[in-house]
Amino acid sequence: MKMIHSMNTGSAVQAEADRLADFVLFTQRSCILNLSGELSKGNVSYPQFFLLAYLSCEEYLTMTDIAKKMGHSTAAATGLVDRLEKLSYVERVHAAEDRRKIMVRITQKGVELVSRMRREIATDLADMLSHMDQEESDTVDATRRAMASIPRR
Repeated sequence: MKMIHSMNTGSAVQAEADRLADFVLFTQRSCILNLSGELSKGNVSYPQFFLLAYLSCEEYLTMTDIAKKMGHSTAAATGLVDRLEKLSYVERVHAAEDRRKIMVRITQKGVELVSRMRREIATDLADMLSHMDQEESDTVDATRRAMASIPRR
């Protein structure tokens, strides 16, 4: 009896996961397409935007931190930062205790870009959520609660 219950629970979880995967793919596609138009105006790539989003949540990141968060080499992270610095979205500063240590922080211009994009994504998501039926809404809510319980890295 336990085996049957376990299989039913497993298939129910899989069905929820499949529905959530569809939702994520749909919303991601919609959000990315909207970001695409806006980001191309400022010549910012997706990896550069994601780096700006990371930086908007931190006081600063070192090049090593950036490389780890982005899954890149330090050299690749340096290239991302170089481009964003030329566009005035980030700035490099030397650590007071060790001038060899370079810290990267987002500028006000970068904060404004991330804030504008976040508002657009939130608007798009609100529109999608407003058109969901109760089952879809329950799936999203359950997923939100589950994701909130996962420790952040």
